[in-house]
Amino acid sequence: MFTGFHASASALTANRLRMDVVSSNMANAETTRGEFVNGEWQPYTRKMVSLTPNQSKQGFQSILNNELKGVRVTGIERDTTPFKLVFQPDHPDANEEGFVQMPNVDPLREMVDLMGATRSYEANVTALNASKNMLLKTLEIGK
Repeated sequence: MFTGFHASASALTANRLRMDVVSSNMANAETTRGEFVNGEWQPYTRKMVSLTPNQSKQGFQSILNNELKGVRVTGIERDTTPFKLVFQPDHPDANEEGFVQMPNVDPLREMVDLMGATRSYEANVTALNASKNMLLKTLEIGK
């Protein structure tokens, strides 16, 4: 009876995390000192949320038995896209040639990801409300 609630709740949680990760990426789009690796500073690395279906079994039988339980976050992965090189010889993090390694965050891509996560969040709120209304109508039948 509550399968729809569980599926929507897991999707809401996952999309909230997606929006948080996108916000972090946008906030650090110009951070040249993101983490200290091997004795030197590296630029911030873009992060992405990885999601998978949360079900007990694989295959069509799990769908027929109503065993789908929404989605789950399998991890937050780092983007392997190379850093951008920008010529800024006056920057404190510039190399000998005057180039600065900038984060691999593309603000346009982040906005698209944010819009997708927001739309998915809104769709799951709508599905949750529809499930709630169906249960309320079912209770009204018994009156």
